[in-house]
Amino acid sequence: MTGVFVHPNGLCESETVGEGTRVWAFAHVLKGARVGRDCNICDGAFVENEAVLGNNVTVKNNVLVFNLVTCEDDVFLGPNVVFTNDMRPRAHQKLGSDALLPTLVRSGATIGANSVVVCGTVIGENAFVGAGAVVARNVPAHAFVVGNPAVQKGWVCRCAARLDENLTCPEDGTRHRLVSDTEGLVAL
Repeated sequence: MTGVFVHPNGLCESETVGEGTRVWAFAHVLKGARVGRDCNICDGAFVENEAVLGNNVTVKNNVLVFNLVTCEDDVFLGPNVVFTNDMRPRAHQKLGSDALLPTLVRSGATIGANSVVVCGTVIGENAFVGAGAVVARNVPAHAFVVGNPAVQKGWVCRCAARLDENLTCPEDGTRHRLVSDTEGLVAL
């Protein structure tokens, strides 16, 4: 792995890690995990062997990215985010990947600190999950969700600013169009 920084107290067993990626102290990336370019995997993070991280993904401290979790490009995972992959975990059952549920985090999404993402969900492009949320169902593109269980409180721009009632960003003026309540918004 050329162009990859692994802290002396970090452990990166995967050989599929993109140039410019940094793995910090006490982080552990298992063999088989796929990590893109320019990722930042902070202290204490864990990336399991069937997880996929796209390019420019930020994985803050103590994040747990288990098998069958895919984060596309430019995803931000705040400190202590936890993904699940088993809807009915039992210590005496050792399930293979075929019995687990995948989770997909689309490009540009943010998941705030201390959030839990229940397996089988899709978090839409540029969506924003507020700190401490429990995501138990799909989140539309550009949706802003908070709470336990997470509920939608509005819409956000790619820049993370809350959109006004006309679905326009007050920061950069980007206008958006609603595709559907389940699919979310697209920028115009």
